[in-house]
Amino acid sequence: MVLKLRVAQPMDAVKQPTRSLLIEDAALLLGVSRRTVYYRIRQGRLDTVRTICGSQRVLLASIEQLLRQRRQLRQAGPSDNRSQAQALQA
Repeated sequence: MVLKLRVAQPMDAVKQPTRSLLIEDAALLLGVSRRTVYYRIRQGRLDTVRTICGSQRVLLASIEQLLRQRRQLRQAGPSDNRSQAQALQA
């Protein structure tokens, strides 16, 4: 008979839960439709996690990153490359 021992990990080694939003809440925050959120997920511009029960949630960090990119694009003004604007359009 073989016994397996579990070693307790210090508190700092325990992974903190990731902050995430429902698809609908992410759409409201971004000011787009749910369908657009799914498109952004498929494009790899929004990251998601699956819950234990199987629902998909959007990581808050990826929403913040997309909003930052949008803000930078708006601040850059019309003198920048138009293809860059199309790539970041949300």
